[in-house]
Amino acid sequence: MASATFQPLATHRSALEFDGKLLPPRWALEAVRLRHHPKSGAARQLAGTVETADSAVSQLRGLMFRRSLPEGYALAFRFGSARPRDVHMLFVFVPLDVIWVVDGVVERVERLQPWRGIARERADLLLELPAGAADGVEPGDELVLEPT
Repeated sequence: MASATFQPLATHRSALEFDGKLLPPRWALEAVRLRHHPKSGAARQLAGTVETADSAVSQLRGLMFRRSLPEGYALAFRFGSARPRDVHMLFVFVPLDVIWVVDGVVERVERLQPWRGIARERADLLLELPAGAADGVEPGDELVLEPT
Protein backbone atom coordinates (compact mmCIF):
# COMPACT_ATOMS: atom_id res chain seq x y z
CA MET A 1 0.00 0.00 0.00
CA ALA A 2 1.35 3.42 -0.95
CA SER A 3 1.80 5.94 1.80
CA ALA A 4 -0.58 8.89 1.92
CA THR A 5 0.76 12.34 1.21
CA PHE A 6 -0.46 15.86 1.87
CA GLN A 7 -0.27 18.36 -0.98
CA PRO A 8 -1.06 22.06 -0.61
CA LEU A 9 -3.56 23.31 -3.17
CA ALA A 10 -2.48 26.30 -5.22
CA THR A 11 -6.03 27.68 -5.37
CA HIS A 12 -6.66 27.66 -1.62
CA ARG A 13 -3.64 28.23 0.60
CA SER A 14 -5.24 26.94 3.82
CA ALA A 15 -6.72 23.78 2.28
CA LEU A 16 -4.85 20.51 1.92
CA GLU A 17 -5.37 17.51 -0.31
CA PHE A 18 -5.03 14.07 1.26
CA ASP A 19 -4.97 11.17 -1.20
CA GLY A 20 -7.09 13.12 -3.65
CA LYS A 21 -9.64 14.36 -1.10
CA LEU A 22 -9.94 18.00 -0.15
CA LEU A 23 -9.58 18.66 3.58
CA PRO A 24 -11.15 21.90 4.83
CA PRO A 25 -9.14 24.51 6.70
CA ARG A 26 -8.79 23.73 10.41
CA TRP A 27 -11.40 26.34 11.32
CA ALA A 28 -14.16 27.24 8.90
CA LEU A 29 -15.62 30.60 9.85
CA GLU A 30 -19.21 30.74 8.69
CA ALA A 31 -21.60 33.62 8.21
CA VAL A 32 -24.00 32.23 10.80
CA ARG A 33 -25.12 33.13 14.28
CA LEU A 34 -26.44 30.99 17.10
CA ARG A 35 -29.95 31.85 18.28
CA HIS A 36 -31.64 30.58 21.45
CA HIS A 37 -35.41 30.08 21.35
CA PRO A 38 -36.49 29.27 24.92
CA LYS A 39 -39.70 27.40 25.70
CA SER A 40 -41.00 30.68 27.10
CA GLY A 41 -39.71 34.18 26.52
CA ALA A 42 -38.06 36.01 23.68
CA ALA A 43 -35.42 34.58 21.36
CA ARG A 44 -31.88 35.92 21.78
CA GLN A 45 -28.52 35.62 20.13
CA LEU A 46 -26.01 33.40 21.95
CA ALA A 47 -23.15 33.86 19.47
CA GLY A 48 -22.56 36.15 16.53
CA THR A 49 -19.32 34.43 15.54
CA VAL A 50 -19.63 30.68 14.95
CA GLU A 51 -16.73 28.52 13.86
CA THR A 52 -17.31 24.96 12.75
CA ALA A 53 -15.22 21.90 13.48
CA ASP A 54 -16.31 19.62 10.64
CA SER A 55 -13.10 17.66 9.95
CA ALA A 56 -11.86 14.84 12.17
CA VAL A 57 -8.75 16.83 13.05
CA SER A 58 -10.63 20.00 14.01
CA GLN A 59 -13.14 17.95 16.02
CA LEU A 60 -10.34 16.23 17.92
CA ARG A 61 -8.62 19.54 18.66
CA GLY A 62 -11.75 21.50 19.58
CA LEU A 63 -10.72 24.45 21.76
CA MET A 64 -7.55 22.88 23.11
CA PHE A 65 -4.66 25.30 23.64
CA ARG A 66 -6.82 28.43 23.39
CA ARG A 67 -5.98 30.88 26.18
CA SER A 68 -9.15 32.95 25.82
CA LEU A 69 -12.42 33.11 23.89
CA PRO A 70 -14.11 36.28 22.69
CA GLU A 71 -17.57 37.23 23.89
CA GLY A 72 -20.24 36.19 21.40
CA TYR A 73 -18.23 33.20 20.13
CA ALA A 74 -19.20 29.54 19.63
CA LEU A 75 -17.55 26.45 18.18
CA ALA A 76 -20.05 24.12 16.50
CA PHE A 77 -19.49 20.41 15.89
CA ARG A 78 -22.06 19.17 13.37
CA PHE A 79 -22.58 15.44 12.97
CA GLY A 80 -24.67 13.44 10.51
CA SER A 81 -26.59 11.58 13.20
CA ALA A 82 -27.42 11.74 16.88
CA ARG A 83 -25.33 9.48 19.10
CA PRO A 84 -23.38 9.84 22.36
CA ARG A 85 -20.72 12.57 22.04
CA ASP A 86 -17.89 13.03 24.53
CA VAL A 87 -16.31 16.32 25.53
CA HIS A 88 -13.04 16.45 27.46
CA MET A 89 -11.19 19.43 28.85
CA LEU A 90 -7.59 18.21 28.59
CA PHE A 91 -5.41 21.08 27.34
CA VAL A 92 -8.39 23.45 27.44
CA PHE A 93 -7.37 26.52 29.46
CA VAL A 94 -10.74 28.26 29.88
CA PRO A 95 -14.07 27.09 31.35
CA LEU A 96 -16.72 26.29 28.75
CA ASP A 97 -20.47 26.00 28.51
CA VAL A 98 -21.18 22.91 26.40
CA ILE A 99 -24.56 22.25 24.82
CA TRP A 100 -25.69 18.94 23.31
CA VAL A 101 -28.47 19.34 20.71
CA VAL A 102 -30.60 16.78 18.82
CA ASP A 103 -32.76 17.96 15.91
CA GLY A 104 -32.50 21.57 17.13
CA VAL A 105 -33.63 20.77 20.70
CA VAL A 106 -31.28 21.10 23.68
CA GLU A 107 -30.62 17.78 25.42
CA ARG A 108 -28.09 18.95 28.02
CA VAL A 109 -26.16 22.04 29.13
CA GLU A 110 -23.02 21.67 31.22
CA ARG A 111 -20.31 24.04 32.46
CA LEU A 112 -16.97 22.26 32.27
CA GLN A 113 -13.81 23.36 34.07
CA PRO A 114 -10.34 23.53 32.48
CA TRP A 115 -8.25 20.35 32.53
CA ARG A 116 -10.66 18.22 34.59
CA GLY A 117 -14.10 18.36 32.99
CA ILE A 118 -15.57 15.50 30.99
CA ALA A 119 -19.13 14.84 29.91
CA ARG A 120 -21.15 12.74 27.47
CA GLU A 121 -24.61 13.05 25.97
CA ARG A 122 -26.43 12.21 22.76
CA ALA A 123 -26.18 14.92 20.05
CA ASP A 124 -26.11 15.67 16.34
CA LEU A 125 -24.90 19.20 17.13
CA LEU A 126 -22.46 20.03 19.92
CA LEU A 127 -21.69 23.62 20.87
CA GLU A 128 -18.84 25.01 22.97
CA LEU A 129 -19.15 28.59 24.24
CA PRO A 130 -17.32 30.74 26.80
CA ALA A 131 -18.51 30.00 30.34
CA GLY A 132 -21.63 32.00 31.17
CA ALA A 133 -22.75 32.38 27.56
CA ALA A 134 -25.32 29.58 27.91
CA ASP A 135 -26.87 30.90 31.13
CA GLY A 136 -30.63 30.50 30.74
CA VAL A 137 -30.41 27.72 28.14
CA GLU A 138 -32.27 24.63 29.34
CA PRO A 139 -33.10 21.16 28.03
CA GLY A 140 -36.11 21.39 25.72
CA ASP A 141 -35.18 24.85 24.40
CA GLU A 142 -34.41 25.24 20.70
CA LEU A 143 -31.06 26.37 19.29
CA VAL A 144 -30.72 27.42 15.65
CA LEU A 145 -27.72 28.24 13.50
CA GLU A 146 -29.06 31.06 11.29
CA PRO A 147 -27.42 32.83 8.34
CA THR A 148 -26.42 36.41 9.05
